[in-house]
Amino acid sequence: MGRDRRRIKAHRRRTNGHLSRSVRVAKAVASLLVALLVALTVGVTPAAATTRGPSDDLVPASGAYFGSILDWGSDSVADQADRLGSPSALYQREVPYPLTDAERTYLAGFFQQTAAAGSIPLVTLRPTMPLADLGEAQAQEFVDALEEVARPAGASVYLSFAPDMNTTWAPWGQRPDAYRAAFQTFADVVHERLPRAAVVWSPFWGGDYPFRGDAPAAADGADTDGDGVLTGGDDPYAPYYPGDASVDAVGLSLYFDATGGQGARNVVPGPDDFVSRLTGTDFSGAPDFSGAYASAERPLLIQTAAFYSSSAGGPGELEVKSAWWRQIMAAVGSGQVDDLGAVIWQETATTRGVVGETVIDWSVTLTSDEVRSTFVDDLRTSELVLGPVRDRSGASAATSQASGAVSWAVAAIVAALAAALVIFAVRGSPRAQRWRYAGIPSRDARIDLFRGLAIVFVVVNHLGLMSFLQIGTQEFLGVVSGAELFVLLSGLVLGLVYRPKLVSGGIGEVVIRTFGRSAKLYRTALAVVVLVFFLALIPFLRGQAVTTFTDQGTGAAGPGATGRVYDLYAGADRLLQYPVDPQVVVDFLLLRMGPWQFNVMGLYVILLLLSPLVLWALGRRWWPWVLGVSATLYVIGYTTRVRLLPSQFEDSFPLLVWQLLFVVGMVAGFHRRELLAWFSTSVGRIVLIALVAVAVALMLFSWNNPYSPAPGDPRLSLVSDNTFRDVYAAFFERTYLAPGRLLNVLVVVVVVYALLTAYWKPISTVAGRFLVPLGEATLYVFIMHVFFALAVASIPVLNQGNLLYNTLANVLVLALLWVMVRTRFLFGVVPR
Repeated sequence: MGRDRRRIKAHRRRTNGHLSRSVRVAKAVASLLVALLVALTVGVTPAAATTRGPSDDLVPASGAYFGSILDWGSDSVADQADRLGSPSALYQREVPYPLTDAERTYLAGFFQQTAAAGSIPLVTLRPTMPLADLGEAQAQEFVDALEEVARPAGASVYLSFAPDMNTTWAPWGQRPDAYRAAFQTFADVVHERLPRAAVVWSPFWGGDYPFRGDAPAAADGADTDGDGVLTGGDDPYAPYYPGDASVDAVGLSLYFDATGGQGARNVVPGPDDFVSRLTGTDFSGAPDFSGAYASAERPLLIQTAAFYSSSAGGPGELEVKSAWWRQIMAAVGSGQVDDLGAVIWQETATTRGVVGETVIDWSVTLTSDEVRSTFVDDLRTSELVLGPVRDRSGASAATSQASGAVSWAVAAIVAALAAALVIFAVRGSPRAQRWRYAGIPSRDARIDLFRGLAIVFVVVNHLGLMSFLQIGTQEFLGVVSGAELFVLLSGLVLGLVYRPKLVSGGIGEVVIRTFGRSAKLYRTALAVVVLVFFLALIPFLRGQAVTTFTDQGTGAAGPGATGRVYDLYAGADRLLQYPVDPQVVVDFLLLRMGPWQFNVMGLYVILLLLSPLVLWALGRRWWPWVLGVSATLYVIGYTTRVRLLPSQFEDSFPLLVWQLLFVVGMVAGFHRRELLAWFSTSVGRIVLIALVAVAVALMLFSWNNPYSPAPGDPRLSLVSDNTFRDVYAAFFERTYLAPGRLLNVLVVVVVVYALLTAYWKPISTVAGRFLVPLGEATLYVFIMHVFFALAVASIPVLNQGNLLYNTLANVLVLALLWVMVRTRFLFGVVPR
């Protein structure tokens, strides 16, 4: 007995020694990682953009470029290229000035699309501050951002500063002196730092100047005829012109619209309306714009379209629009307009209040097949130049689309590899047997590793950095995100853990434990929501990264909501008032506020409250009824979009829909032994092989996604962009778990679990030491990652789109979370 005690003590000393050394090493690693993160916080100066020679591709050798203005929330370069047969030579996108962080991301995507298509980007800056406040600092910040996101780096680009400055509807309109000063300041910075960028001055056609019925007092130098008021007799252009030294190209918004701001009516343009309005020979008395401002050194860019409304009477759409585009094409072909560099067509629909909120369709390819086909035929025979007009090498910096042959070769290799893995596992060779999972029954390390992988996906995506890790985690295993995997695996663990407790302690013990767990999660959720609110008030922290959410166009609102910003703490400032508004307290208690990275916590609180009922039914072997009721609720939620609770999680994780993943996971975890035994039968093996084939097919399908989470994201071209988007929208929508996505989640979980079972030894050797600890403490990691998201968003260098820095930051955050788990940092406070 004494010898045994001495052995035990010696073993404890060795164990404690190993543990203490591990802790010291972990702390040393943590210190190093923190030091590196602090170094990034201090700031790293990115490399300057490559300086190139004079711009030589902003105008074509002959004819004029055909450009397009798209609805970037629902359209894309690839989609329009499918409609036209080729991409446009030039694309225009508006951005706020100063540039917001959200728009920086969308601008990067815009550059990726134009680079991949070999098209020229035209960025239109619309001031969001008074002109007098737009100085050199704002211009330098914009150029900094542009250098970071432009693709390809250093390539020529058009920058249109505050267009339509001579109108009344532009907030910066009809302030000539302030406008010229702001324009000149911006142009000076651009000319100094971006030698291949052309700054565009672009007023609105002056035929209706000054665009209002009365004759107000002229201000800011707009009175050119000296009568003291602003009237049609004043020059609509000259007061606003910043000077030849500042202007590299001139633009003009010249639309055919005969409504005069009154009732909607469709009118066929006259045979010479385009040229006469542009050159000042029409009835309006507007000056000759092209003759006065365009030259060989300053090409002319025309932004145009023809008014048509289906609700208005008069001529048909084809008659109206074709009359306008044909005279434009004729003017280009005949050389009637000197120095015309581009014709930019507005490919969108708008509404106008003054004509009774009538929808105006300006497009020529998004309308009827007759209009589109006629326009494309005319375009192909005109002197308007389509893209690509520059080397598509810029695509390597954006989404890299493999050719058809390469895509099919990749698909064949992946399929062959999957087949080889299945055959090797099924044959049951001695090596295959040694590689199989043989863990202890009380803890399934396969699930822990899988949960660790899922939480890595969640952390990387929630940090929101364009990085190489983002490429490898954004719907890589299929049309599946970490959120779906996380919810299903959470249910699976709950069913696995509580089955023996149900047998040994009865339903009473299950209720006590699950309700206690739910209460702890609720208290934790409240603490995190309130703590984030106060942290976001600290000046040097960029709180809007967690307190607001920018729609990516993949949610329930659809692609048209892309770029929409939601305030997740609306009205929370009332918490700082005295006396405190009781409603804001209620909003916090109902979890109607909180960081978007954390809102799924409310879903877990509710699901845990409901779990005893499910476990009780499973204990009575009513699993078919459980699945049937859950599936019925899913169908109701999916078809009606009904919202049961006021909590914020219902926006992203509707309870009636997402409960199905959790319940299916619970059923699978509760009957894990039976399911494993069934998959070991002949029929089960055949079904498993079929599921592997489905998983591979869905994974290859997801690799065709034209959406690029980061520059350099490779993708296949097995299906066209339009086909992918149509299929994705119909079957794989995320918020309401469309049937295709639901199937994909279930298949991925089964196949990955089978893969871990058959190849556990090599997989755990490579990734187990890192992923298993994270999987054992996923709740802890999920809570702590919110604060890392806030910290990362507040580091300036990580908001510039540099893939290397961002990838390093992702790795550092994941490593720090791993170290925190290994050292049990705050385990006594934060739930696991």
